[in-house]
Amino acid sequence: MRHNKKFNHLGRTASHRKAMLANMAISLIMHKRITTTLAKAKELKKYVEPLITKAKEDSTNSRRVVFSYLQNKEAIKELFGPVAEKVGERPGGYTRIIKLGFRQGDAAQVCFIELVDFDPEMAKTETKKKSTRRSRRSGAKAEAPVAETAPVAEAPAAEEAPKAE
Repeated sequence: MRHNKKFNHLGRTASHRKAMLANMAISLIMHKRITTTLAKAKELKKYVEPLITKAKEDSTNSRRVVFSYLQNKEAIKELFGPVAEKVGERPGGYTRIIKLGFRQGDAAQVCFIELVDFDPEMAKTETKKKSTRRSRRSGAKAEAPVAETAPVAEAPAAEEAPKAE
């Protein structure tokens, strides 16, 4: 029976899995986006989001706890510096997984995982309107209503004139 065995072992021993997730978390923190398989990305999300939450409080204890997972001073500096500043107000959901398709060799589903607040393209909510050139068309349309109202007024007068004769 496999009761209470939820997480994906990723076909690795416990020490290999721990080292791999730590290395992937360091790469994600340093580069803000990495490309990997979907299964690894989902496990990395579970691994790195509690560390980012811990980094929101910059204390000696939280630094030591996060360092016990990552073992990389540069990644700790990056995590407690710019990353913690960007996610300070966010209540959770610090990473985003976007599927890219299937890998050529083994047909594994590939995706990239990124830190949400560091993608400038996704942050753009305003769309610029296309400026269209309407110099001749708008002038013709503006004149058309004036021309339409004038003949309508003249038409009844022209019709009444023949009746009077």
